[in-house]
Amino acid sequence: MSGPRIVPTGPGDAMPEPLRRARHSAIGLLLAIAGLIVASFVSLDLQWARFTDDQAVQRMVKFMKELLSPATESLFLVKTAVAALETLAMSAVGTLLAAVGGLLLALPATQSSGRGQSLIRNLTGFVLNVLRSIPELVWAALLIIAAGLGPFAGTLALALHTAGVLGRLFAEAIENAPARAAMALRTQGVSRGLVFLYATLPQISPQLLSYSLYRWENNIRAAAVMGVVGGGGLGALLSFHMGLFHMRETSTLLIAMLVLVAAVDVASWVLRRQLQR
Repeated sequence: MSGPRIVPTGPGDAMPEPLRRARHSAIGLLLAIAGLIVASFVSLDLQWARFTDDQAVQRMVKFMKELLSPATESLFLVKTAVAALETLAMSAVGTLLAAVGGLLLALPATQSSGRGQSLIRNLTGFVLNVLRSIPELVWAALLIIAAGLGPFAGTLALALHTAGVLGRLFAEAIENAPARAAMALRTQGVSRGLVFLYATLPQISPQLLSYSLYRWENNIRAAAVMGVVGGGGLGALLSFHMGLFHMRETSTLLIAMLVLVAAVDVASWVLRRQLQR
């Protein structure tokens, strides 16, 4: 004798009401996004035919031929090497200044006990937000007015923006550090500064170095284009030759940027691997 027969129901019949509403909301959101995309294509004057006309193709072929034949004159290669070293120095000095400044700002940003210290914490957090909210190129444009054209303004711009980023990361590392060693020293009456130097800093130093090296990788890319606003280095040469449509020189500078960025990435990766051992 067979048991009761179970009649299968559709997937929608067994679906809970919250899940059903979530599915309908997701479908509505996707339809709205699709509608916005279609409206964007309709509203923009995208002249696709101009990409395939004879003049556009000829210009593109000429451009690629010049770009794929970099300038190899010895005098220009020397100038490119000097600019690459200047860019490397800008990124290294800017990151070093940012690491020091970020650590100095991170210390008061982690103090929360007491009304006065809470005020200092909020003010420091506001300063860190301002520093990292303004892009490097904007900082460079502002500093060029005061410091003039050249790598000095670019270096300071990198330092200010990166100090805001590293300061926030350093503050989180300090707050998340194990408190057992620091508490043991505080119970012995050790001052706050010595507690940080002998208990907290040794625990978080690998993390701080890892953050600094990662930001150095980012700063080498930012320093490479800092010359667009007059910050010196490879970016200054690139802006000059691109403005004059010197594609062979532009190709050489782009290759130098790629090599420099790759070298810094490899060096940073090796150093971070050493820190993890």
